[in-house]
Amino acid sequence: MSIAPTASQTLGPFFNYALPFNADLTGGGKAEGRGIVLRGRVTDVNAAPVRDALVEIWQANAAGGYAHPLDRDEARPRDPHFSGFGRVLTNAEGVFAFTTVMPGPVPFEGNRWQAPHVSVAVFSAGLLRRVRTRAYFPGEELNADDPVLAAVPDGRRALLVAEAEDGGYRFDIRLRGENETPFFGD
Repeated sequence: MSIAPTASQTLGPFFNYALPFNADLTGGGKAEGRGIVLRGRVTDVNAAPVRDALVEIWQANAAGGYAHPLDRDEARPRDPHFSGFGRVLTNAEGVFAFTTVMPGPVPFEGNRWQAPHVSVAVFSAGLLRRVRTRAYFPGEELNADDPVLAAVPDGRRALLVAEAEDGGYRFDIRLRGENETPFFGD
């Protein structure tokens, strides 16, 4: 009789099992707004690629509205073709990519606005908890006044701004070490 190993007998994480993956947030290009590709690479303390890291993104649509039942602001309508959430695994080179739209600005407390950004979470072997960060976009006027970006020390803010590349953007994530990506607490 052959007995298959169970989760308690093997070493995880098990991100590629039973989790829905979605690299295209645009409903096959039907979403409103300027389509972009957000790609990057997850690396470790030695700048080596992190294979099978789970990268999740959550973002507003082109109008600045979230695909969430509690976001009912009519000035920022929901887009029925835009999911707002994506999840992929990195490949052997630590690379990930999402097809999405350029997000619109979203409100913040006190009549302030947040610059267009993508919220990013990374899970991988060796991490006890997910790490969370944001990808901002170059040339956005609201970057200068974004309250979350302003909370990051001046010399590290550039690590949160993606680079324009091939009609899309590149946002690399360094988990530890020199030029570690700034991460935010829960």
